[in-house]
Parts: sequence; C-alpha cells; structure tokens
Amino acid sequence: MMTEKPSLNGGEEAQWMSDNQSESQIALSPDANDANNGDRPAWDSKIQYVLAQVGFSVGLGNVWRFPYLCHQNGGGAFMLLYVFLLLVVGVPLFFMELAAGQSIRQGSIGVWKHISPKLSGIGYSSCLVCFYVGLYYNVIIAWSLFYLGNSFQYPLPWQHCPTDVATNDTVKECAQSSPTSYFWFRKALNISNSIEESGELNSLMTGCLLAAWTIVSLAMIKGIKSSAKVMYFSSVFPYVVLFIFLIRGLMLDGATEGITYMFYPKLEIWGNMQVWRQAATQVFFALGLGYGSVIAYSSYNPIQNNCHRDALMVSGINFMTSVLASLVVFVILGFRAKNIAKDCVARNLGLLSVMSAQDQVQDQHWWPWFNITDPSSVSVQDYREWYSHYGAALAHNITDCSLEDEMNKGVEGTGLAFIAFTEAMALFPASPFWSALFFLMLLNLGLSTMFGTMQGILTPLMDNFKLLARHRTLLTVSSCALGFLIGLLFTQRSGNYFVAMFDDYSATLPLIIVVIFETISVSWVYGTDRFLDDIEDMLKWRPPVVYKYLWKYVCLLAMIGLLTASLLRMVFKGPTYTAWNQTMASEMTLEYPGWSLAMIVLLMVFASLPVPIGYIHSTLQHRWLPDAHTDEGGSGQDVHRDLYTKCNSVEQLDFNSVTPEEDTARSRITFLPVGGEHYRLLPQQEDDEEEQQDTGV
Repeated sequence: MMTEKPSLNGGEEAQWMSDNQSESQIALSPDANDANNGDRPAWDSKIQYVLAQVGFSVGLGNVWRFPYLCHQNGGGAFMLLYVFLLLVVGVPLFFMELAAGQSIRQGSIGVWKHISPKLSGIGYSSCLVCFYVGLYYNVIIAWSLFYLGNSFQYPLPWQHCPTDVATNDTVKECAQSSPTSYFWFRKALNISNSIEESGELNSLMTGCLLAAWTIVSLAMIKGIKSSAKVMYFSSVFPYVVLFIFLIRGLMLDGATEGITYMFYPKLEIWGNMQVWRQAATQVFFALGLGYGSVIAYSSYNPIQNNCHRDALMVSGINFMTSVLASLVVFVILGFRAKNIAKDCVARNLGLLSVMSAQDQVQDQHWWPWFNITDPSSVSVQDYREWYSHYGAALAHNITDCSLEDEMNKGVEGTGLAFIAFTEAMALFPASPFWSALFFLMLLNLGLSTMFGTMQGILTPLMDNFKLLARHRTLLTVSSCALGFLIGLLFTQRSGNYFVAMFDDYSATLPLIIVVIFETISVSWVYGTDRFLDDIEDMLKWRPPVVYKYLWKYVCLLAMIGLLTASLLRMVFKGPTYTAWNQTMASEMTLEYPGWSLAMIVLLMVFASLPVPIGYIHSTLQHRWLPDAHTDEGGSGQDVHRDLYTKCNSVEQLDFNSVTPEEDTARSRITFLPVGGEHYRLLPQQEDDEEEQQDTGV
C-alpha cells in the first residue's frame, strides 16, 4: 500500500516539493535529510543518548511495581513470562519506534503524519497522555523532595509515634496503625477520608510541587543540550544507590527469606489470564511505548545509528534493572518482615509468661518446648511450628507470627516507598543517611523519566509548529507553569486519590490505543516489507524477517488482547480506589462517586479523541481539495500520483524503454533518506513540464 499524500495540482507541485517534503520524505540527494534538519539539535555522544533512553524507560515502576507483580504472581515463573513477552512484544515495538523516530527525525506528530496524514492524530494523543502522566508524576517527585528534606533528622520523624499534648498520650491514630503510616497519611498528605472531601491545599506539598516543576523547567529549558547533562547524574546515580542497598541488605537478618519469597517459582500461574495481562502491561509501560518520548529521543540521532542494537540494549538494561531493584526491595522487606515477626514472637511469649505466672499451665499438652523467658533464643520457625500444632487450643490473644503475611503488606507503589521501605530504614544504624540516599534515588528516577515525558510533549510541538520552535524557552516554561497550576489538584487533601485515578485510568487505555494504531500504520498502512527495506537502507543491513510477522500479527493481536482485557476488567470489576479512614486508622476500598467516573471517562476519551478527529479531518480535506482545484480551472488530472521514482544507481535512465505499467510497478516513495540514490521524473510529469514551457509558464 502506498503512502497517502496531500492533494496536489499542477500549479502547486513546486511548492509541495519545498514545503511538504516531510510527508513523503523523497531524497533528492544524499544530503537532503541533513539539509532539512540542519538546525536540529543532536546528542553530543552515544552515551548521552543511551543514558537518556535508559533514564526514561527505567523509572519508579521498576522499583515498586515489578517486584510486587513478581512476588504476587509466581515469583520466578512470572519473571520467565515477563521475559517471553518482552522478547515477542516489547522489543519489536520498541525497535519500531526507535527506527521511525531516527529515520524521519521528527517527534511523534510528524512521524505518523509522515506515514499518512490520516494518522496525525496518533501523535497528538501521545502528547496528551504525556501531559497527563507529567501532571501526576511530578507530584511523586514532590513527595520524594518532602521526604528527602525530612531525612536530615535524628531520629527520623516517622520512627516513633508523636504524643498528643492534650492527653499526654500517644496519638490514637498512630497507635492504631504505625509511625510510618501515620507520618505518610497525616503529616505528609494530611489526607481526607475520601475523594469527595477535597479539603484545603497542603501548603508544604504545594511548595514541593513548585520546586519539582522548577527543577524540570531549568533542566529542559535548552532542550536536550541541557537535559542531557543532567542525565549523566540522574540516570547513573540510581544504579549506584541500588548496588549500595543490595550490598547492605544482603548483610541483614531476613535477606535470604526475602529473596526466597521473591523468586520461588509457581508455574501454575501461567494458566491465569490475569497474570498474562499484568505481565503484558508491565512490559508495555516499562519501555515507555506510546508516549512519543522514545521517538523524540531517537529523532536527535544520526541516520546511521544502529537503532536495532539500541532496542536490544535498552530493553535488556531495563529488565536487569527490574531484577536488581527486586533483589534490593525484597532483601529490605525480608529484613523488615523478620523484625516484625520477631517482635510478634516476643509479644506472644510475654503473654505466655504472664499465663505461666498466674496458673500452673506448664502441664498442659500444648505448652511450648522452648524457653519462653528468653524470646531471643526462639526462632520464628520454631514458634510457627508450635503454633501450627496447638494454635486451636490457645486463647485468642495468642496469635500466629507469619513472615510471609508481613511480606505481603504494603509492597506496591507508594505503600512500598513511603511506608514499608521507610519503616525498614528506620531500623538501620545511621538511619538518616540511608533514608536520604533512598529518597535521593527516587528523586533521580522520577526526574529522568519526567525529562523523557516532557520531551514527548515539546519535541512534536516544536517540529510541527515553527512559531513554537522559535520560542523554545517560552514554550518550556509555559508548559511547566501550566503543569504546576493544574497539579494543584493533587496537593489538596484528597489529592492522593486523584493521583491514583490518573495513574490507573488516564494513561493505560489511551496508550494501548495509541500503540495499536502505531502498529497498524507501520504494518498495514506503510507495509512491513517497505519498512524493513528502509531500515536496511539506513543501517546497511536487513533486520531479521521475524520482525515482519511480529509487527503484523503477534504485537498487534497482543495489544488488542490487552486492550480488551483491560476494558473488561474495568467494566466488570468497576473502578475503585483505596482510601485512608482516620477514625479506624486503616485503609479501605471505596467506589468512585458518579462525578469521578465521569471524569475518568472524559480523561480517556479526551486522550483518544485526536486519533478519529485526525482521520476525519484528513479524509474531508482530501475530499474537498480536488473539487476546489477543479473549480478554479485546474487540469482535473489525478492528483494522487507519485512525482518521483527511485532508480538503481547503475540503471540506464532510458525513458523510452520503460512502459507506464513497468514504471508504476517499480516506483516507490522512500520512507527514509537514502544516500547515493538518484531520482528521475516520471514520463507523465515530463509532459507536464514540457506543456508549461510551451505556454511560457
């Protein structure tokens, strides 16, 4: 199928060749592309580019989402499933975006408009989703700034429950939950009981959000020239911290138990379609597909860059980072769970000691065989073995002490970073140092992803609107200012619930829809064979033919299946959120009210709407323009025709020896600029030029 082009008439062909070349990318000379992009910024080095791509794809999800999914869904079995989906879906789609961005050298809007004007809406949808994500992602950076600022205290402010000055007793809400939960929900967020209780703005979080947007604005103000320099630190520093935490964590009591729970394989999960959906979703978001940021970053590459190797390398680094982060998370959580279980054993042994002092219960058959007066000598395993035999005969206040139950608490998302992990670090010697190190790592992970997200917005806009390109600084500052103003929604007392709403619904479905249309545009509109031909021209070698079938069938069907599964889950399960109840000092699951459901639907529809709007607009434009040209006295000739056809460099340009049928069959508008190739006018076009000369035009 040939690339669709805007309507033309004989009088506008010269203007089309100069103004709209991006839509057909015809290479008139080996340096045509360079000429068209001569003022385009470029990476100073390959390492800059790799750090930028890795920094964008490796984010907070690698630290607090992948470990949770791996633990909840079969450990090592989930990891094998993830690797399989990464290879057959993730890498091909990532490679496709890299190749498209690098070849066309434009942002997401220009890339898909280049393939067909009817697909220009895909790029606008990507920009909108990037804006959604940037809005709430910077709030997480603000939270990290708040905790980083509070880490320079000893003891840490979330290490102990505060005292109520009125009653001179421990604050009830803290006593019923935990010091870390109380600090997170009451001191950091000052959260309301539901999304319907908005409350006033949290002044501290508003200040942190302003600081976060200021950092992003300053780092992005000169485009990739400024953000790339920040990437040297923001992309590398998290790895340094992860390795430091891993070494420290392996020395802790409970590290072995944590790793065991993490990687113990449960192969039966492969039969659960819900696990496949979660694994595919994680692959999809881990690589940042559909955002347009991958395309934007690769568009600043030289045309000969080996983007296939980049796709394999960045995907591999992303996966290994997820494994490294999982090891770190679970050695720390294992240490935390072991300490909680030991405290539980000591508390129960204390109750048994009280019973022993009051009654002669030692003669009971269920009396433990270990020394209850020395809790440190009793292992959690010994206590659980005794409890499993005689628990039913004990009083209700004697409880089980399950290390696995503690491992399952608060290991996802913000619960992991701001509750479970902070609780574990409070037990470390020199806890302020470890806390500051951890939140500095979170800050850098968030910033490197945020830079890529903003690049997915700014690059397409500047590529397609020259006025914006001439005022890059103003566009960057204005975008960040707008993000801060809308972001005030997330700094009110109910703001955390809106963060959860945006995270769960604003990006998921629209991004999947975007990637489906991206795959269709390359596989079925442009054609996989032509796409592979163009990549071969660019890289000087042809990628394996397996990509053709992966793009056309496997990836497309996988994305459609993921979209269907996500829609069905949302419809049948119903959107819910987790709220903090101040009276009960615990979390509870609530249903979204009607206006929130309407907001969720509007967010998804608004982000997906540019795709059909772009298609309809282009269709109507193509339908109206030829009629308009005919009415104005145009020749009425077929305007949907190729102006140039590529010739082999050794081919004799004998126009008379080529029939129109052979010429049409051989003609192909190139997707990429190709060095050393020659072009000639079609015979039909020659006649047009001769007519113009005869008439003096």
